[in-house]
Amino acid sequence: MDFNNEGSKPNSKYQNIMKRYFFGVLILFTALHWNYGQHSDYNSLTDLSYYDQTYKDPYLRQRCKLDLYYPQNSNNFSTVVWFHGGGLTRGSKSIPEPLKNQGVAVVAVNYRLHPLVNAPAYIEDAAAAVAWVFKNIERFGGNRSKIYVGGFSSGGYLSLMVSLDEKWLEKYSIHPNEIRGVVTLSATTFTNHTIRKEYGIPITQALIDHYAPVFHARGDAPPITLITGAREKEFYGMYEENAYLRRMLKINGHDQNELIEIGGYGHEIIDVGIPLLIKRVEK
Repeated sequence: MDFNNEGSKPNSKYQNIMKRYFFGVLILFTALHWNYGQHSDYNSLTDLSYYDQTYKDPYLRQRCKLDLYYPQNSNNFSTVVWFHGGGLTRGSKSIPEPLKNQGVAVVAVNYRLHPLVNAPAYIEDAAAAVAWVFKNIERFGGNRSKIYVGGFSSGGYLSLMVSLDEKWLEKYSIHPNEIRGVVTLSATTFTNHTIRKEYGIPITQALIDHYAPVFHARGDAPPITLITGAREKEFYGMYEENAYLRRMLKINGHDQNELIEIGGYGHEIIDVGIPLLIKRVEK
């Protein structure tokens, strides 16, 4: 330890070091306290049915539920409707950790899965869940005009289908252009590979039909952000599918779109992709 000529009083350099140390500790304490407060100011509701429970189908009644995570003492907040991945054959609703404590509500959705159902049941469920959010979020303090839709892998596929093909939400008297924005992570944009399986088509054979988001590319769609892993590491040409959707959107006059390729990553990009999603959500 350095001292000045008085022999007992630390010199100014040492004082500055100590000031920076204590200031740093104060910042860390404040940040931890703020994060704790943010977490404690959220409410969570689980297993809310988004279909009328008079439906007789027991699988629909059991599976078609959502979780709502929303700011407790806030109004006019944005909402992210989040669809999990799993190839339309597996997976379950959950709120990814990077989506928590961001000042926005998150709705995590379960939907029916193959082989217990086939297309278009998955898309019907996604549309019903989004419609539930439009009809109910204001009861919890959210803004109906600030609803975003997103998901990972096949969850991203469902996000794009309900946002681009107008018929699914129009069943609920909602136009998909009311969605504030769409952000997908490693989404299928051609006909989903599980739906191809239903047709007897292998995963290595590409298909674009009415169950493909790119089939419905249109110029007046909501803003769309497509995020993928590195093209050489992604799942079965996922980057190229997203690049093709972006190109077709632009050809049809859609100018509020972007494609982000995350270098060094393959298909699993949730942890690095969600911060990019959050940046595109109005707080």
